[in-house]
Amino acid sequence: QVQFVESGGGSVQAGGSLRLSCAIVGYTHSPYCLGWFRQAPGKEREVVAVIEPDGRTSAADSVKGRFTISKDNAKESLELQMNSLKPEDTGIYYCAADPCRLWTEVLAGARGGDALHAWGQGTHVTVSS
Repeated sequence: QVQFVESGGGSVQAGGSLRLSCAIVGYTHSPYCLGWFRQAPGKEREVVAVIEPDGRTSAADSVKGRFTISKDNAKESLELQMNSLKPEDTGIYYCAADPCRLWTEVLAGARGGDALHAWGQGTHVTVSS
């Protein structure tokens, strides 16, 4: 059974940092891309960052230079280092695996974020001003 378990969320003040982790259990390596997306109350899911099977990464313009996605194959985990947090980063963060094309389309605004699949329960991030 495949499980994605997110952790590391919390409440921080603007300018602070958090490191999210996603434990991936039972997931066999595939051509799918891994990534993080977030959902704020009343808003559509938004791609945060994506990592391709070959290690290349991409990120939303709103987080470039602040967030870094990485993958630890030995630990079978996906990480998201978030620095210089802003109140608009508040939301529930999910890790997921989806076709790379889907991630690209959502990141470019060509498809809605609801096309992405929430594999786990997510982890809450609250940034106060």
